[in-house]
Amino acid sequence: MTDQATGSESEIPGKPTSVSRTTLSHIMTHADTNLLGSVHGGVIMKLVDDAAGAVAGRHSGGPAVTASMDEMAFLSPVRVGDLVHVKAQVNWTGRTSMEVGVRVLAERWNESTPAQQVGSAYLVFAAVDADGKPRLVPPVLPETDRDRRRYQEAQIRRTHRLARRRAIKDLREARAREGYDD
Repeated sequence: MTDQATGSESEIPGKPTSVSRTTLSHIMTHADTNLLGSVHGGVIMKLVDDAAGAVAGRHSGGPAVTASMDEMAFLSPVRVGDLVHVKAQVNWTGRTSMEVGVRVLAERWNESTPAQQVGSAYLVFAAVDADGKPRLVPPVLPETDRDRRRYQEAQIRRTHRLARRRAIKDLREARAREGYDD
């Protein structure tokens, strides 16, 4: 791998998906509720970001910051008393960034019924050094067919993110040339 900043070769050994995979569990209380009495989406989003950040830091071997969150989907409400499990893993890595996939499951704290998926999200993290500058990340090594599928899907999402960013930039530049001051 070539470090674009210095032009020097640096080889970082890859890490299997399972090395940084993690689960964060939390019991939802009344302090977590919204005006409708269910758990506030922002509480779930924080848990998602926390779990994804832990995975990104583990995989990259140091600090990583949230660059974007894609497709946060809430599939069903979470209730007070639910035990929420946030499962996260690195799906894809670039030179200095990584996509982390997150599944959110909930089960009643006092029942033995299986947990149900209640949400999912994809986050992009950038690995940073002590000065906040981007640093290289190890490649992720998918281990299972599911990991390989997630890697391929992450590449598609990355292509769409970059195309969307490029299209918006082009639109803004065109509007600026036409005299619009947005």
